[in-house]
Amino acid sequence: MENRGGGVGNKSLLSVESALEKIIKDISVVSTEETSLTSAINRVTAVEVRARRCQPPVAVSAMDGYAVKSMDVKTSPKKLVCIGSVPAGSNFRGQLKSGEAVRIFTGAPVPKGADTIVIQENVVATSETDGSEITVLKGAKRGIYIRKAGLDFKTGDVGIPKNKRLTSRDIGLAAAMNVPWILVRRRPRIAIIATGDEIVRPGELTSKNQIVSSNSYTLHAFLTALGADVQILGVAPDDTDAIGLLAKEAEGSDLLVTTGGASVGKHDLIQEALSAQKFGKNALKLNFWKIAMRPGKPLIFGKLQKKPFIGLPGNPVSTMICGLIFLKPAIEAMLGLEIKQESNFPTLAYSYPKMMKGKIISVLCFKPEVRRPIC
Repeated sequence: MENRGGGVGNKSLLSVESALEKIIKDISVVSTEETSLTSAINRVTAVEVRARRCQPPVAVSAMDGYAVKSMDVKTSPKKLVCIGSVPAGSNFRGQLKSGEAVRIFTGAPVPKGADTIVIQENVVATSETDGSEITVLKGAKRGIYIRKAGLDFKTGDVGIPKNKRLTSRDIGLAAAMNVPWILVRRRPRIAIIATGDEIVRPGELTSKNQIVSSNSYTLHAFLTALGADVQILGVAPDDTDAIGLLAKEAEGSDLLVTTGGASVGKHDLIQEALSAQKFGKNALKLNFWKIAMRPGKPLIFGKLQKKPFIGLPGNPVSTMICGLIFLKPAIEAMLGLEIKQESNFPTLAYSYPKMMKGKIISVLCFKPEVRRPIC
């Protein structure tokens, strides 16, 4: 990543690309579980989903009309005798002979002996009763308006690939393939901790010196939408013991994310709070700290309790920029999804409103050619 002003400037800092590569390298794909179709939306397939039936199971009519022999309607008009009818879900007993027709409806099995459907618009019928005469006004080619068995899919066909985020169309297809349950990646368990003496939960603001914890809730919504199971562990004051206690509650999580306390100030205590003195052999094993990006420079990545840990800056803009560029791909990697370059570097990463001379303006955008957020 090219350093162009903004205070990043230190050539020894890790590039965004290298930082992301290190994070993804340390991420493991989560285990699997089965889910019903009604709970499968936005889940990620762990295996290929294959059809358990053939659709259509037999040759069926694609239109309302009459099943006939193509030899009988090579020329028109042509008179035929209607010997019965067959609605969808039924079978016609018997076999069609030359000079005969069967009234047929969309989705109904094609009677034996028939090889063509004449649509009802091209037929004049004297009656709907069996034995009545019909006149075919326009001939039809062999096989027209007949959906062959297995036209949509055959038993064993792959309908949905592995590592696919399921859409409503996928779920409908799975149902049509007679698949009631799908093996998916379980939701990655993400724990979030906000830090800072000044940080309080929404609704607990009692002083002008306090700041409401917005980062935790923004991240909760953001990561939940990506398919994660997110838990906000709470707000820790600027105290290493308090931070450490909350961090230990994340032991069962796949990833711990903190906001604030990642820089070099007196109250930036994340690394100290997660040290060997507090966690012993499960202490934070630092992979990198600080990257060549602003906002977001003091990003921390490592392993805590043998699980990935990402420490985000406390500034809301920095938090969400890092979330878009690093957390999103991390969740995708956990789910086994392909990580696309463009998803990591959006044209507009985040819009942060700021009052300036009584007007709200957008002060943060992302320039792909520079590959860094710019205030």
